[in-house]
Amino acid sequence: MPSVNGLADIVAAETELSMVDGQRGRLVYRGYEAPALAKTRRFSEVAHLLWTGRLPDPSELRELETQLTEARTLPPEIVAILDALPPEVDMMSALRTAVSAIRPRQIWPPTIEDATRIAGMMPTIVAYRHAKVTGQTPVPPRLDLSHVANYLYMLNGRAPSEAHTRALEAYLILTIDHGLNASTFAGRVAASTQSDLSAALTAALAAMKGPLHGGAPSLVMDMLDEIGSRENAAPFLRAKLERGERLMGFGHRVYKTRDPRAEALRDIVIELTQADPWFDLAAHTETIALRLLEEYKPGRELYTNVEYWAAAILRTVEIPKPIYTATFSISRVVGWSAHVLEQAANNRLIRPQSTYVGPLPA
Repeated sequence: MPSVNGLADIVAAETELSMVDGQRGRLVYRGYEAPALAKTRRFSEVAHLLWTGRLPDPSELRELETQLTEARTLPPEIVAILDALPPEVDMMSALRTAVSAIRPRQIWPPTIEDATRIAGMMPTIVAYRHAKVTGQTPVPPRLDLSHVANYLYMLNGRAPSEAHTRALEAYLILTIDHGLNASTFAGRVAASTQSDLSAALTAALAAMKGPLHGGAPSLVMDMLDEIGSRENAAPFLRAKLERGERLMGFGHRVYKTRDPRAEALRDIVIELTQADPWFDLAAHTETIALRLLEEYKPGRELYTNVEYWAAAILRTVEIPKPIYTATFSISRVVGWSAHVLEQAANNRLIRPQSTYVGPLPA
C-alpha cells in the first residue's frame, strides 16, 4: 500500500473556491485569474466573490463594506481577553484566543454575516494587541477608510498612501485562498463536525501558526537582513546550499513552475519601490539564488515563491515583522470561512483512516 504520510496528492474535497495548478503556474478564484483580480479589484470585492460566487454590484459592495466597517469596533469582552493575556503570549496565540471567544450569531449552519463580522474584527484585534505589547496606545479604527487602509492606519496612526494601500491589498488578495492547504483543511475538518464558525477558524489559525505554513515571509526577511548587501548575497547563499540548508522564499510544495502570486507581487514591488535600496538587494538576491539553485539542485524546478515578494511588500508598507503571519491570517480568514460555508452546504464528517504499523499481541 503506498504511503499517504502528509496526504500528498490525496483528494479530500471538491471545491468551487480556488484552483491551484502547480504544473502551469495558475491560481484561479471562482473562474477568475487571481493575479488579475489583485491588480484590478478591491479586497472586499474578492471576499464577496469567494463568499457568494460572484463579484458584487455597487449596492452589494457598499453593503459588504458597511458590514466590515461596523465590525471594526471590538466588543468589550474581546478587549478584556486581549488585555488579560500576558505580554509574552505571541500574536498568533492571542489572535487564536480572541477569535475563539467571538460568539457567532448562528451556530449552525454558518452564515456569511458571521464570516463578515469576524473578518472585520481581525485587523483591529491584531492592531490592538500589537500596540499593547509594544507599549503604545491602541489607535481606534477610522470608519472612513477602506478595510485595508484602516488596518495600516491602526498600526501606525497615520493614513497610508494609496500606493501602500494598493500594494498590501494586492498581497491580501493573492493570499486570500489557496486550495486545500493545511489551515484550510483544519478548518474544514472542524466544520464537518458541525462546530461553529469561530471554532473552525480557531482550528485554522492553530495550523497557520506553525512555521512550515504561515511564517515564511518572516524567515525571508531574516535571510535578507542577514545578507545585508549585494556583495554578500552570493557567498551567503552558496554557504547555505553547501550546508544543505533551504533558501527561504524559493520552492513550493505545489508549484513546479513560477508561482503566479510571486510574479504579480514582483511587478507591484517594482512599481512601488524602484528607488528603495532594500528592494534592490531583494531583486539582486533573487537573481543569485535562482542561478545557484540551478547549479546545486539541477532539474528541481525551484522558483521564487509568494513569501519572497510578500516580505518585500510587508516591509515597504511598514508591517512589523512579529505580525507578518497574523497579517496573512487577516486575508486567509475570508478563504477559511468560505470553505466552512462550502463544507456546511454539503456536509459529511471528515473521518479518514490510518494504517496501524505497531506491534501485535503474541
